[in-house]
Amino acid sequence: MINALFGYMIFDAAYEQDITKYAIYVHFYPDWKSYPGNILFEITNVWSNSKDSTNIQNFSMKSLDISPTNDYNSNQLQTQHQKSFVELKHDFSGCTANWKPISYVYAVDYLRNYIEFIQGTTQSVDPYVQTLPNLENENYGLSHQNKLVKSGYVQFIPICTTQENTTYEYSISSNDKDVGFDVYFVPSKNELTNYLDANSFKFYTQEGCSVQNHKKFSGVCSDVNKDSGLLIIIPDEIKSSLTTIKINLHEL
Repeated sequence: MINALFGYMIFDAAYEQDITKYAIYVHFYPDWKSYPGNILFEITNVWSNSKDSTNIQNFSMKSLDISPTNDYNSNQLQTQHQKSFVELKHDFSGCTANWKPISYVYAVDYLRNYIEFIQGTTQSVDPYVQTLPNLENENYGLSHQNKLVKSGYVQFIPICTTQENTTYEYSISSNDKDVGFDVYFVPSKNELTNYLDANSFKFYTQEGCSVQNHKKFSGVCSDVNKDSGLLIIIPDEIKSSLTTIKINLHEL
């Protein structure tokens, strides 16, 4: 009844910044120790878009051209450390189409996140900007992690911004019980190639811009350029069939 009388209200965005949400799925081939493991990266990027952008919430079914939104990247066979894997990610990852939650969706997401806040699994009441308690990997030490990541899987997650330089807070968590992750805020995607070619790469050295051998981490990295992003490294020691890595990025 309420929706029938005030249906227009559900299309009022309950959020001021743009939200880019997408996922990256990685399947390992048998030459990885983690085979038949898979990694699912779930990315939420909240950012201040000063330019006109396509907000998928505002489309009507009659006017919607679904061809761009159905433009999934094809399965891409790739290699790292001479080991093969398939990566699939959605076209929304390019920061070209953004989503804002309608009121009732925001209410549901807020309630779900608030329960996690009460339970202590998150330190933020905002469902789209996560602040996590920092949790180190206690299964083994940093020296062993440094050996494992040399042959691990590496993923680059770009930021979204219309500024030349900006500040981002971010959080990352893994449901893997066996291994920890390393994460670095890097100047560009080129550092992914540099890391794979020579295990040498540039990253922002300010406090909060990187961490090693953690299960959960939240940090703030200031004065990063527009091409920056997170470089995430996961050891090739995954035991479960699916490891989920959740990444939340928020432009301040």
